[in-house]
Amino acid sequence: MEIQVLGSLAAQERGVSVVPSAAKPRQLLALLALHADRVVSVPTLMEEIWGEHIPRSASTTLQTYVLQLRRRITTALDGDPRRAKDVLVTRFGGYLLRVEPGRVDAHEFERLAVSGGTAFEIGDYRAASAALRRALALWQGPALVDVPAGPALELEVLRLNEERTTALERRIEADLRLGRYAEVVPELRVLAARHPLHEGFCGQLMRALHRTGGSWRALEAYQRLRGSLVRELGLEPSGPLRELHQAVLSGDPDHALHPAAAD
Repeated sequence: MEIQVLGSLAAQERGVSVVPSAAKPRQLLALLALHADRVVSVPTLMEEIWGEHIPRSASTTLQTYVLQLRRRITTALDGDPRRAKDVLVTRFGGYLLRVEPGRVDAHEFERLAVSGGTAFEIGDYRAASAALRRALALWQGPALVDVPAGPALELEVLRLNEERTTALERRIEADLRLGRYAEVVPELRVLAARHPLHEGFCGQLMRALHRTGGSWRALEAYQRLRGSLVRELGLEPSGPLRELHQAVLSGDPDHALHPAAAD
């Protein structure tokens, strides 16, 4: 089964979609997919679907949702020796969705992000940039954008989106270490505008602009961030970003390229 959660939910078996149209079965499939090949307990599934107000009929209704998913899997497995129960497996206290390794885009993203992070830590910025680019290319939009999220999925979506931001910031950092300043400026302009309180993107934009001869634009970027922080949160920029600001003012290219905060 091929499963995508980094954007809209999609799940195909032998080219046939097994994604239900109803909201609650979609939640069930999404949570099982994110925990593929691991048992998800019945209480966790119930809490995801009904929150704190679990009805008395929840157990029976959950079994009905599982049956609906298995029917769709059965249709997709036409001619395959496997049965739906071999794919969506009942385990003591829960259910498990069997998926071959590398078939869930979120898991592949995490594998590539870890690989890229490891390469970055040992100073292989070219390998880090390449792996992180492949990881980020798997994203088609916000995670599970078309699935209503209960308590469990909300946490998973938050985690995935934060990991995406971390991977993006690290990939750009690797590109900066490789001297690709001009290449990342347009991307960083957009990111700084979309995330006006994100010091990491602002700092990277300042460094890229400084290295491409736009020091005054780097100072403008700092002032925009500072204005947003003061206005929205009543806070000044962090110490490392203030140091970077001073480095740009003094024309210190070495500090501007490799500030301590980037490590």
